[in-house]
Amino acid sequence: MNGPLAGFTIGVTAARRADELIALLERKGASVIHGPAIRILPLPDDAELHQATSQLVSAPVDVVVATTGIGFRGWFEAAEGWGLAARLHRALEGVVVLPRGPKAKGAVRAAGLVETWSPESESNAELLQYLLRMGVSGKRVAVQLHGEPLPDFVNTLRAAGADVVEIPVYRWEPPADIAPLERLIDATLAGQVDALTFTSAPAASSVLRTAGPRYADLVEALRRNVLVVGVGAITAGPLVAAGIPVVQPARSRIGSMVRELALELPARATRLRIASRDMEMRAQAVVIDGELRPVAPAPMAVLRTLVAARGRVVSRQDLLAALPSGGEEHAVETAIGRLRTALGSPQMVCTVVKRGYRLAMEPA
Repeated sequence: MNGPLAGFTIGVTAARRADELIALLERKGASVIHGPAIRILPLPDDAELHQATSQLVSAPVDVVVATTGIGFRGWFEAAEGWGLAARLHRALEGVVVLPRGPKAKGAVRAAGLVETWSPESESNAELLQYLLRMGVSGKRVAVQLHGEPLPDFVNTLRAAGADVVEIPVYRWEPPADIAPLERLIDATLAGQVDALTFTSAPAASSVLRTAGPRYADLVEALRRNVLVVGVGAITAGPLVAAGIPVVQPARSRIGSMVRELALELPARATRLRIASRDMEMRAQAVVIDGELRPVAPAPMAVLRTLVAARGRVVSRQDLLAALPSGGEEHAVETAIGRLRTALGSPQMVCTVVKRGYRLAMEPA
């Protein structure tokens, strides 16, 4: 094997920085299925952002909240293209500038501005509490959004008497081609994905929405069979609301997410002792005594059913029901033959005459 994620199949839903994330995962040995769940509306074409920026420079604000570095930097780049960058800079000079985290702080400084304060937790909740303690009644507050509205944040400020100007940076839209996302969902439901990664809340919402009538099945798969990893608490929000457990790194960074994944996924692998050999399960492969062995979908479906039985006999009819495309009883025999070949040790799968098949291990 080569790398801690060798043999594991990981789904990537990201649009922005997907290449970077995929490269990090593949460097650790993972196979990747990419199904972008969103696409980003180019900023220079965003009439809504242009209008909000024009409104802000015409009536300057008292406070500006920078939620993300890429969003704040992109806002100034778009303003440069519209010929509004100098006016935007003047409008924000001397106001209270509150970046949510280090990257937003770096973008604020790159724009020639000075931050007033930034929360150590990098959370919107701590930022909101600071604003409320500071007092916002009668103040004009600009909130730079990033891809989706922040209704709780914005409404709380308005309830406290603030005049809130929402700056809709990087609005998300459905992907232009939905097919790759559909294929990723299909693979997840078929048990062919070990982990699913998310780098934005809109992507998480899009995956659940795209599942359509298969929503309940997808949620169940993500709860029980697939490791779900989100880059941070905001990203995890829609998933947590659906009752899906989400692993999050200590720092909201792509690199940290991949490192967390490389630790968590191997630790969760099913390990069995079969016919005096050690076997670890992957979604589309097994590891036999340290050797990675790919397994095709039909024999893998049979293997998962046999593993779930933990050494008990599984009937041909039950194994037939587990096959991705069904078929007749001879399809089970074909899948068993291919499974034995893939495992490289035929004695690991025992035939029980007139009853079915079982793994060569003692029942639990």
